[in-house]
Amino acid sequence: MSKKEQVADLEQQVTEQAETTTDVDVANLKQQAVKQTKTTTDVGAANLEQQAAEQAEVTTDVTEGQDNAQKGLVEELQSALTEANAKVEEHWNTILRLKAEMDNLRKRTERDIQNAHKYALERFVESLLPVVDSLELGIQAANQEGATVKSICEGSEMTLKMLLQSMEKQGVQVVNPLGERFNPDYHQAMAMQPHDGEANIVINVMQKGYLLNDRLVRPALVVVSKPTEESKEEKED
Repeated sequence: MSKKEQVADLEQQVTEQAETTTDVDVANLKQQAVKQTKTTTDVGAANLEQQAAEQAEVTTDVTEGQDNAQKGLVEELQSALTEANAKVEEHWNTILRLKAEMDNLRKRTERDIQNAHKYALERFVESLLPVVDSLELGIQAANQEGATVKSICEGSEMTLKMLLQSMEKQGVQVVNPLGERFNPDYHQAMAMQPHDGEANIVINVMQKGYLLNDRLVRPALVVVSKPTEESKEEKED
């Protein structure tokens, strides 16, 4: 083999060796790249899983907190509702009790008013009974033998006194204005007569008047004085 052929053969071997080395290096690089990619993917997936787990845990905590808050609010509302129902029941019972008391009071008041109208004169009648008894005794005494006018008058005066006392206890007052100045609120003038002295003076009581608790029941019928002719002449002089 010539020298030139040997050189060509060496060059071919070197080229083959270089190609073989290059293919091995490329394969190694590809394998390393795949491993690196897989490792990176695994790490990223793990990180994503961890982040998802943490996010889920946070979400769970928030949800549990919201549930607890809602549960507490519901319990407070139920407690307030129970208390309100208890107060309503208490107030309703109070209203029913007051209504019953008002009904009883109304019935009792109506009964008292009816009794007041029905027995308004009971005390007055009781005060007149002794007068009736006295009149009956006076009549019996007048019918007995030996009865005198004087004894009958004395009995009648006693009975009249009892009657006036009974009427006074019931608020009745006698209007007997003899010698008083004429008062048209309580007196009714039946006539006027000339009389020495001051004019408009009651000089005669024809019928006594009566008041009931200061309210006029009957005016007194009276005769009122007026100046005489001589009194007029004296005033003119």
